[in-house]
Amino acid sequence: MANINFKGKEIVRNHHLTIPYHELVLDAKKGLSKKPSLNDNLIIHGDNLLALKALLPTYAGKVKCIYIDPPYNTSNEQWAYNDNVNSPMMKEWLSKVVDKDDLTRHDKWLCMMLPRLKLLRELLTDDGAIFVSIDDNEQHRLRGLMDEVFGEENYLNTFCWVSNLKGRQISGVGAAKTFEFVLVFAKDIQKIGLFEMTVEKLKSLMPSSYKGFEYETENDIGGDFVVKNELYNTNSAFNEETRSNLVFNIHYNFKNSEVKFSNIDQDINFKGFVKITPKKNNDGVHKFHAWRWGREKIVRELSDLKFVKTENGAKIYTKIREYTNTVLKDILTDITTTSGSSDLKDLFNGEKHFDYPKPVELIEIFIRQFTSDAIILDSFAGSGTTAHATLALNKEDGGNRKFILVEMEDYADKITAERIRRVINGVKNAKDENLKKGLGGSFSYFELGKPIDTERILKGKDLPTFVEMARYIFYTATGEEFNEKKVNEKIGFIGESKEYQVYLLYKPDMEYLKSTALTLERAETLGKFIGKKRLVFAPAKYLDQEHLLRYHIDFAQLPFEIYRKM
Repeated sequence: MANINFKGKEIVRNHHLTIPYHELVLDAKKGLSKKPSLNDNLIIHGDNLLALKALLPTYAGKVKCIYIDPPYNTSNEQWAYNDNVNSPMMKEWLSKVVDKDDLTRHDKWLCMMLPRLKLLRELLTDDGAIFVSIDDNEQHRLRGLMDEVFGEENYLNTFCWVSNLKGRQISGVGAAKTFEFVLVFAKDIQKIGLFEMTVEKLKSLMPSSYKGFEYETENDIGGDFVVKNELYNTNSAFNEETRSNLVFNIHYNFKNSEVKFSNIDQDINFKGFVKITPKKNNDGVHKFHAWRWGREKIVRELSDLKFVKTENGAKIYTKIREYTNTVLKDILTDITTTSGSSDLKDLFNGEKHFDYPKPVELIEIFIRQFTSDAIILDSFAGSGTTAHATLALNKEDGGNRKFILVEMEDYADKITAERIRRVINGVKNAKDENLKKGLGGSFSYFELGKPIDTERILKGKDLPTFVEMARYIFYTATGEEFNEKKVNEKIGFIGESKEYQVYLLYKPDMEYLKSTALTLERAETLGKFIGKKRLVFAPAKYLDQEHLLRYHIDFAQLPFEIYRKM
């Protein structure tokens, strides 16, 4: 695989690993939640690199959909490289605005993006995907960087979004710009399906450019199924080479509606089952078309499939739903930047508070690809369009999607959060009826706090709370999700991993830390052994190895052994 090289790459390649975890400090007054917590919808004010690292203990592997709109690096955005990397060369870059005369502007942009993309990948679920808006200033460099971080094999699509049909000739050279890009990568392409969109929604979004399916039914199939909607993909580009996870044999039992599978190269015929092989591909290179659904989805939504016997086996048709789905096209039209500005002005009494905010409808298209309980993350939150789109979809279909926004600029409260407050509570003069009434929901507002590191603990300055220390220690020691609801501070229990029950003897008080140790008395309070070892973090211990073994305890001294169990 080809790699993209740039100045500073070797310095920032593992920068995300050296960043300390930071506290996330609740500001209850700025949120809209009766029970504010990190499990609520979130708006976080602070540097997004530090905030993403702080989210790992709670959300690693939990985020289904990421949408980000980073600086396009057009030389007009007034952004500056501010990552505190320990390198003399890169320290010279700090806080200097990147403009058109900066000969290292592309290097700076790539150095800014690399560690953030690595952390975003850690936050994604295995069947999740990331969408990145960009224009042609950095599109080709971004593609190379994402190939490297996510794997070239996990590339899904590049959407072409026609954002301004009139065109903008900013530089005065060449053709006027009418479109932008949205690059899409899966965490694992084997575990994610193809993009779909309801026909009715597509018609409403793209009336000038999209022609809906013409559905035909047959008497022997039934009115709920369509002959033009067979399960195989009609595009020869989707085949055993490009979508190997979607090329397999389906075995169906017409008596009990049971389904089994076999690999395409396996000569298996299950007794009582009809074997259905993907449609032959006539492109002269590949043998088979891919199925539109993977094995898991076929099993999960078997009732939405119709199996019809034929002379050579069977055909499979998909059911017409309330809104019939079709594959989403990679060109998006009739959703303009003007509509994004109108969305925002509608909420702020016609006032312009933000340049070129993304339209709600654009983000909705991407979020719709995931389940109605998905967690949606935007770490370049801007005006808050992603949260608005999430709440709008929840209102539309009764979903329980959750958003996480990160914004580092000072407008995080007065624009980003304020927009979501108005969206939730309602805006009297809004054109949209739902916005007049309010979309409902809640969110908790957090500020990025101080780092949690050994130096800070040893000095005893601004010690983290018990819960923040527990969050940091549990995730760092086990690599598993921290659940604040499981914490029992009285006995020091902070959670259970696959291998351990984890305990923490700690208070944000130096006198307590100087005088507290794991003793026999404390060991006896840990309760009955249930088959998992006890991992106990404490400032000291007064137990010999014999008693540690008797009570099934692994001891880790604070703060020096926080990383010992990684």
